Amino acid sequence: MADSCCAAPSNDNSAGSDSAWRRVLWIALIANGAMFLVEIIAGAASGSRALQADALDFLGDTANYAISLGVAGLALVWRARTALVKGLTILAFAFGVMVSAVWGIFAGTQPDPWAMTGIGALALVTNVSVAVLLYRFRAGDSNMRSVWVCSRNDAINNLLVIGAGAAVLWSGSNLPDLIVAFIMAAFGISGGWQVVRQALQELEQPGSPSLEQAE
Repeated sequence: MADSCCAAPSNDNSAGSDSAWRRVLWIALIANGAMFLVEIIAGAASGSRALQADALDFLGDTANYAISLGVAGLALVWRARTALVKGLTILAFAFGVMVSAVWGIFAGTQPDPWAMTGIGALALVTNVSVAVLLYRFRAGDSNMRSVWVCSRNDAINNLLVIGAGAAVLWSGSNLPDLIVAFIMAAFGISGGWQVVRQALQELEQPGSPSLEQAE
């Protein structure tokens, strides 16, 4: 399913300079930056690895949106190169989440399920709102697709955090929190690889006018 929704490489850079694209990116950047602060504080206070993992994801997305704003309207080669960096960043964060989850197994801390559920719901509303705004741009070049992938995966992650909070409350165990952190890492690895793969395809595309102009 992940492969079927990958957009074909595009040489059109007009969409990247569109004012609506920039406006949506600014909204996404501010929303994700605010949620990073909320979740990193709540994650540390509640002892939830899943919330901390989601906070790091919000931080990565904030940086990605800022980068996307910087390259919007540039030639395809520069947007593809930027998307490649962003894809690698997503992968790095995903592996970081996995390491944090492994550490949580040995730390054995008990997270606060109410904080997980409440903050997870707030994050879900934020990400769904951003995803709705980004939906029209999901079939663009790899740079646009990377932004859509981030937002889509984040909404899924939030549902998992909410479910983990309920499971922790019901079971009295920290295991659901750790399991969700591992699942979030897997989503990040999958999404990051999609972005990297399409960026490489665009960079290798022969006879592209945008590539020739950039060179």
